[in-house]
Amino acid sequence: MKLVVQVKLLPTPVQAAALEATLRACNEAATWVSGVAFERGVKRNFALREHTYAEIKARWGLGAQAAQHVIKKTCDAYATLRANLKAGNLGRPGSKRYRAASEKPISFRAEGAQPYDDRMLSWLMGERRVSVWTLAGRVKDVAFTASPEQLATLAACRRGESDLVCRDGMWFLMATCEVPEAPLNADPVDFLGVDLGIVNIATTSDGEIIAGRELNRIRVRERDLRAKLQRKNTPSARRRAKKRRRKEARRAKDINHKIAKHLVAEAERTGRGIALEDLTGIRGRVRLRKPQRATLHSWAFHQLGQFIAYKARKAGVPVVHVDPAYTSRTCAECGHIDRANRVSRARFACRSCGFVDHADRNGSRNIRARAWELWRCGAPSTAPVPPARPSGRARGTGRKRSITASDARCASPAI
Repeated sequence: MKLVVQVKLLPTPVQAAALEATLRACNEAATWVSGVAFERGVKRNFALREHTYAEIKARWGLGAQAAQHVIKKTCDAYATLRANLKAGNLGRPGSKRYRAASEKPISFRAEGAQPYDDRMLSWLMGERRVSVWTLAGRVKDVAFTASPEQLATLAACRRGESDLVCRDGMWFLMATCEVPEAPLNADPVDFLGVDLGIVNIATTSDGEIIAGRELNRIRVRERDLRAKLQRKNTPSARRRAKKRRRKEARRAKDINHKIAKHLVAEAERTGRGIALEDLTGIRGRVRLRKPQRATLHSWAFHQLGQFIAYKARKAGVPVVHVDPAYTSRTCAECGHIDRANRVSRARFACRSCGFVDHADRNGSRNIRARAWELWRCGAPSTAPVPPARPSGRARGTGRKRSITASDARCASPAI
């Protein structure tokens, strides 16, 4: 399986200036190539080379490999745009957003990423140095750093291209690695059900609760600070907002990685699979008051599911996504379904058999039972991509709404 390892470069000021000039020239050339592709209606790699390759080399002084990567990057951008338009991610045909994306050529930012292959980039793993092609010639002895685990993966599994990225004045290489997968455990002894929420980010069928109250407090504090900076709107406030813009995203990503790693390790250790809810479109189905919307939309549930899926695939742990309908209202002991069973956000009490449990743990047990039933019926592992939700069901017909909505309602008083 392919993984991307992020490596931080530590260039000297002279090396950084050469990298910046190269990145700027490549993106200016890509913007020009995009205009040619849009005007001529030629958006395939080899056909576009006939119209742009010689001009790129003569006008911007790029080498042969860099010129080809610029053309390929432009074609890939148009392929991505077509896919987004077709999937409806940019609005309906004829809408303002749709026309803004489709009626003008794609432009590239001056600091946009540029792909490098092994002819343009050489790695010296033992010395932690790279040699990078630039407009000023080959820049050698550019130092880089990464975590020990990333360095080991890079040394053993690096294959293919690497992207040169400039982000907030820092330089990175995104290296593609081919990591071997463990054989899939085709005979799990059971499944580890995982219920996702806001107050409790993840609750397992074993009763383990990964709470997010402190994280919710931090998110609210960051959101209030961002609003103050936007209202102030001075040059210093804008600089501070720009500096802090990725901080919350990095924190959430780090926490999601840790949660996914823990869940996969526990399932692998016990010989079980992982059962998750298919929460596709959950934000569109749940309706909340305005103060509660930011709490719901600020956590990356899809990202957490992706992290669990790819880590499980790497470890050979099967993953099954189940329909979340009524998992918060169903008793895990007797199977009785009743809205009144959910007494509060945290408490579940069955009206039929009297079973009492933490509401999220009860839901995770239902998820585990559904996954085990699907697996016994021959359902395959859905890692790394969750299955698409069937399109024939009407809105509001028993989908999971109460858990996420009640989590969001109870998150604000707890902050």
